[in-house]
Amino acid sequence: MRIAHVTDFYLPRLGGIEMQVSDLAQRQLARGEDAHVVTSSPGSGPCIRGTSVPVHRVTEGLAHPHALHPLAVREGIRLLERLRPDVVHGHLGVASPLSFFLARAAARRGIPTIVTVHSMWAGVHPIMRTMDLLGGWSDLPIVWTAVSRAAAGPVAGVLPPTTTIHVLPNGIDQEPWRLATPPAEPDGELVLAAVMRLARRKRPMALLKVVRSAQDELDRLGDPTRLRLLVAGDGPRQKAMQTYLRRHGLTDQVELLGRVDRGIVHDEVLGRAHAFLAPADLESFGIAALEARCAGIPVVAKSHSGVGEFVHHEAEGLLCDTDADMASAVVRLVREPGLRARIAEHNRTATCRVAWDSLLDATAAAYGLAAEQAGAAGGPGRHGGTGTGGAGRAGRARTEPAPPLAAGR
Repeated sequence: MRIAHVTDFYLPRLGGIEMQVSDLAQRQLARGEDAHVVTSSPGSGPCIRGTSVPVHRVTEGLAHPHALHPLAVREGIRLLERLRPDVVHGHLGVASPLSFFLARAAARRGIPTIVTVHSMWAGVHPIMRTMDLLGGWSDLPIVWTAVSRAAAGPVAGVLPPTTTIHVLPNGIDQEPWRLATPPAEPDGELVLAAVMRLARRKRPMALLKVVRSAQDELDRLGDPTRLRLLVAGDGPRQKAMQTYLRRHGLTDQVELLGRVDRGIVHDEVLGRAHAFLAPADLESFGIAALEARCAGIPVVAKSHSGVGEFVHHEAEGLLCDTDADMASAVVRLVREPGLRARIAEHNRTATCRVAWDSLLDATAAAYGLAAEQAGAAGGPGRHGGTGTGGAGRAGRARTEPAPPLAAGR
């Protein structure tokens, strides 16, 4: 089966969608599928180093190549005509014109089409309804999926009420993330870790404020423990973070490591950490938090984010409603070593339910459902009109784990 994964953003840019699409395509290749990546992100070559996935960068031949190039959709449609995939798998964030319009084009041509929403669509319903008015994609025979129930909820508010949104989570191989030796017990210093793109939606400034508040509270309580924060990742907020650290005298407690590979994250970040912090409110899944959980690290995250679907309060970590709650959770992990040790032991020994084998099976089932829907729709030409979509209809689409599509959960 020839699979075309369509994503606006891809490696070498680092982020959750970029890594998940790369990992998924690589594992499908290993299963004997003919998986390709179609992207508008410019890069260094047809394949990413360390993988054998063919990567088609549709803006490379254009002047000023860019992920959001205005001609990317035109070039992407031409590529699909040459590639002739058996299924198109679009990966959507918030601003994903290539994925939106190539999924629409594929569905109109009778190609089995599935989309996976990787971001939280909260607050962007007007944008999505406008996209639907322009493209009419909500009436097309597309299988809709999202990486978590948290991500599926806002999508359900955009699609017609008859639409079922299946949960197709991100995948992980647990064993490579396990630490051979757990981090040494704190000796006057508790190490916190965060792995994220330093962008506003990930809330890196809030991360620094949480750690500062927790340290202030420990000082107020007369606790001599010092907090150290390791932050892996880069992005547009890095300079603002550096300024904040200098202003508040935290440069000796917070290390901004920049962009690092997975080996360094495993060995030198998680390998030193006693807790992992995930401050994003609009976190659709949280693959970095899942990696930390598989490494045996207690996770502190927001209760309403996608992280809450694999981290349960006082089991795999601590879930919080606010930033103030996160600071209190950090203090609690310092002052309740038994709780911290119990969570860490659970994470080291308990099997993670989001595994690649089950996710690949669930993805294959979604492709089969897409083929059924494309066949039922009558093949190419049936959906040639733009339509008005269903975004304006009353009611909400249904969100379902829907076995076997959510078999990996």
